Amino acid sequence: MATAAMPQDIGMTVEAADISAAAAGDRVAFERVYRRNGARVYSLCLRMTGSATRAEELTQDVFVRVWEKLPLFRFESAFTTWMHALAVNVVLSARKTEALDFGRRAEQGGDGDDETETWDVAAGPDKVTFSGERIDLERAIAKLPAGARRVFVLHDVEGYRHEELAGMLGITTGGSKAQLHRARLLLRKALMS
Repeated sequence: MATAAMPQDIGMTVEAADISAAAAGDRVAFERVYRRNGARVYSLCLRMTGSATRAEELTQDVFVRVWEKLPLFRFESAFTTWMHALAVNVVLSARKTEALDFGRRAEQGGDGDDETETWDVAAGPDKVTFSGERIDLERAIAKLPAGARRVFVLHDVEGYRHEELAGMLGITTGGSKAQLHRARLLLRKALMS
């Protein structure tokens, strides 16, 4: 007697079918993959950049990369894990490019102002605000310096280890730990004021 598939098994089968079809070039299946995962990728990009506009741009970049790399996905890990790693790499690569562009402008006599270095993405007061008893942690995270925010999001939110962060960000393990410590101190200060 055959057992009926559990609803989550059916959902995984549908997602796996969409991933396989999209890898073969089916744009409609890819659209379904995008709809299922777009918000998750946007959220990650937003936490890493602190800018809604930049997060939207990077989300599109991530899905362009997913479309290009999807034929290489072998179902050896969860699709969301594979896509998450791809998204982190896209954001980090964009940050490195922006840092190089910023440095070039500074060398050429630019004033050093760079829109991508502005992290206050939420309109309103400079302090963390309370809504009832709820702290606006996202706003506090967005106000962290870029390096501290990246390490905080990747370590405390996404669960990467310091050794992994060191390789991903091109810093030492000690540098990762120092940035995390700095981020936590700044968040604590912002949330207590």
